[in-house]
Amino acid sequence: MSDLGKVAVLYGGKSAEREISLMSGTAVLNALLARGVDAHGFDPRDRGLEQLLIEHYDRVFIALHGRYGEDGTVQGALELMGIPYTGSGVLGSALAMDKLRTKLVWEAAGIGAAPHVRCDAGIAPDFDGAVAMLGLPLMVKPVHEGSSIGMTKVARAQDLPEAFALAARYDSVILIEQFIEGTELTVGVLGDEALPVIRLETPRVFYDYQAKYFSDDTRYICPSGLPAKQEQAIQAASIEAFRVLACRGWGRVDLMLGQDGRSYFLEVNTAPGMTDHSLVPMAARVRGMSFDDLVIRILELARVGTD
Repeated sequence: MSDLGKVAVLYGGKSAEREISLMSGTAVLNALLARGVDAHGFDPRDRGLEQLLIEHYDRVFIALHGRYGEDGTVQGALELMGIPYTGSGVLGSALAMDKLRTKLVWEAAGIGAAPHVRCDAGIAPDFDGAVAMLGLPLMVKPVHEGSSIGMTKVARAQDLPEAFALAARYDSVILIEQFIEGTELTVGVLGDEALPVIRLETPRVFYDYQAKYFSDDTRYICPSGLPAKQEQAIQAASIEAFRVLACRGWGRVDLMLGQDGRSYFLEVNTAPGMTDHSLVPMAARVRGMSFDDLVIRILELARVGTD
C-alpha cells in the first residue's frame, strides 16, 4: 500500500450531487484507510486544488459527482499539476457529462441511443413537434446533471411544460428523449473489463434519485438472468460505448434493453456512486471482489496523460 503514496480523496464539491459525493467519498476513504493507505479527505469546495501540490499528494481518487468534478474541469487541473487521478481524462469526462454530445458521438459511431430533441432554456420549446416526432411517454432531463436530478418521465403532453421548467432549473440545455419501454440495465467497467450486468427493477415511475440512493424497494438482479450470449454481447457493446467516448479507468454504462431486443444506450458515468446502494460495487461483489479490493484497483489505475 505504501507504493500508492499519499492519496487525496476528492469528495463533496459544489454540484447538485454534493450529498451523494460525500457519501461515496467517505466510503472510499474508509476503505483506503482500512487497507493502510495514507489517505485523506479533500473537499474542493472548501480548499484550493493547489493544496494538493503544497501538501505533496501523490495521487487522487476522484469521488466527486456532477459538475466541477466529473466534467473534465478537475481532471484538467490535475493534468496541469501532473498528479495521477482515477477515472477518465479531460475529453472522456467532458463528453460523458454532456448527454447531448454523448448521443451525437454514439450516433456517429453507429451505437444505438434513444431518439431525442434538444431544447434551450431561453427559447420557447416546440412541445407539439417533440411529441409528434418521439411519441409518448418521454423523458425530460438536463444535459449536464447526473443522479437523475431534474429528470421527469412525461406520459401526457400537457405535463411537458412543468417537466421542462424543472430541468431548466439545473441547465440551460434540456434533452427531450423518447422513453424506451423495456428492461433497465447497467454495466460497470473496470480497466478493460466489463463487470457482470445488473438488471434494475423499481416500483417508482423510473429509476430516479430516491430509487438510486435511498429506497429499499429497488431490486438489483445480478446475475442479470439474461442468456449468457446476450449478456456477453451487451458487455462488449458497453465497452465499445465507453471507449468511443474516450473514457478510461473505470465507470458505468447505463442502457435500456428495448422490447424490440435492441440495446439503447443512455449515458456513461465516469465517477459512479460508491455508496451502499451503488451499482459498480454490487457488480464487483458478484465477480468476487470486495469493496476494499475494488477501491484499491481503481486507485491503481490512476494516471495522467492524454485520453
